[in-house]
Formats: sequence, structure tokens, C-alpha cells
Amino acid sequence: MAINYMTESGYKKLQEEIEFLETVKRPEVAQQISEAREKGDLSENAEYDAAKEAQGMLELKIAQLKELVVNARILDPSKIDTSTVQILTKVHLLNVKNNQEIAYTIVPETEANLREKKISVGSPIAKGLLGHKVGETVDVNVPAGVLTFTIKNITID
Repeated sequence: MAINYMTESGYKKLQEEIEFLETVKRPEVAQQISEAREKGDLSENAEYDAAKEAQGMLELKIAQLKELVVNARILDPSKIDTSTVQILTKVHLLNVKNNQEIAYTIVPETEANLREKKISVGSPIAKGLLGHKVGETVDVNVPAGVLTFTIKNITID
């Protein structure tokens, strides 16, 4: 089984989602099945079939989330070395072509959120930057071509 690296906050969000699905969504789906069952013949009851399918999907999602939790390893930001770009570092970049500055925090796959400038450790940009130091200029292959960045700073949020 694969180890799932995550932050403390990512781990807590996952646990909260499991709790919500088990305590709120599961009873809702059970109620839908019960109501559909009361309507009679189950062989031609589309509501019953839909509710049973929703239950199956819900249970699958709960099982997948629980597997993520079981295989989770919490990353400790205080132990991250900022001499090179790594997971949990915030890297401040200068796009050499357009002279624009941008900062990304490199996070585990499950915590990526582009609106928050959090990119997955498995994304092309993160992969291209990992292991590089402040002052280095790096060519990063992305689907649209090659981007050239100069690493201005590496910090921890």
C-alpha cells in the first residue's frame, strides 16, 4: 500500500470528511432507501435502485478515505530543510519570459489547490523545481511547453 504524505491540517480535513459522511450522509441514504422500500414493489422501483446505488458509492468513498488515513504519514514542517525546494516548502519564483513573480507551496497530492497557490508534488512544475536552490534558473517542462523560472526564495509557510 502506498504511503500518503499529508500535513496535519490535511489529515484533520480528511478525518472531518469521514465523520461527516458516516454521521450525516450515511443516515440520509439509509432514509432514502427506507422511504423507497415503503413504496412497494422493489423490482420496478427506480427510487430504490438509485438510493442503493448512492449507498454503494458512499460506502466506497468512505472506504477510500479511511485507507488514505490508515496509510497517512504526517509531515512535520519544522523538520523541512529550506536549502532546496521540497514538499511543504513555499518557493518564490520569477518567470524569466514575462518577468512575473509567483509563489507556490508544494503539497501532497491530496492537498493541492491552485486557488490557494498550492501545487501537487507530482505536478510538472513541482517535479521540475524539486531539489533546486535559491538563485538557480530552472527549465520546467509543462504541457504547454517549457517555462523558465529563477528561484528567488524558499520558505516554510
